[in-house]
Amino acid sequence: MDPQLITADQYLLIYNAFSFTFAAMAAATLFFWFGRSQVGPAYKTALTITGLVTAIAAYHYFRIFESWTQAYSVTDGVIAATGFAFNDAYRYVDWLLTVPLLLIELVLVMRLAQAETVSTSLKLGTAAALMIILGYPGEIADDNTTRAIWGTLSAIPFLYIVWALFKGLGSAIERQPESARGLIKQARLLTFASWGFYPIVYMIPYTSLAGGTVETGVQIGYTIADLVAKVGVGILVYLIAVRKSAAEYGEPGKPAAIAG
Repeated sequence: MDPQLITADQYLLIYNAFSFTFAAMAAATLFFWFGRSQVGPAYKTALTITGLVTAIAAYHYFRIFESWTQAYSVTDGVIAATGFAFNDAYRYVDWLLTVPLLLIELVLVMRLAQAETVSTSLKLGTAAALMIILGYPGEIADDNTTRAIWGTLSAIPFLYIVWALFKGLGSAIERQPESARGLIKQARLLTFASWGFYPIVYMIPYTSLAGGTVETGVQIGYTIADLVAKVGVGILVYLIAVRKSAAEYGEPGKPAAIAG
């Protein structure tokens, strides 16, 4: 990205978004891991993974923030290149790790039969990883044709994931405790909504927007989607675990052996 195409305001907006998201991911990690004490034994693993997702994201947002500050400098409102390239690949490294885990945490908090949990987690995790791998060549492509080809290929596992969330897990959701059923549906819908936002951001370079606006739209768009998908859905997973613990153990965090 030519630094002359980015205004000082755009640079600072992205700078502040990266900083805020790093702080939000780090704070969410502590919340989820400390929150393990509020749920029953069966749901501690789900919250461990939820916190792991935000921990991985916090690390990568710190690296993205560092790369952004190294790539550009602002002097008297003028943007200048420093000679260091902005490394946006950190996002795809992050997604390759966190996107499969996002689906696995949702499956774990549903507490399905062991065989169903393993099978569903493996299928969804593999599809999620394939979606990220196929999307990356298009993200770094210089022409929209290549971007479109890889984006289309990436959409195939994405559509499978959508089908699995709404059709494959539909009957399993109806077997959940009534107190948590609504939250699980909200988590599923929020997962779909946030993931559906990524392809929209992916397509911003297709528009006639100017270079600096495109870069700003992509960085801010992906950042918002990450916050919703990881922190937002994570909070819902925590609430589901708390409610299911209350239904199954008598009160959140109370061991089954001494439940009344």
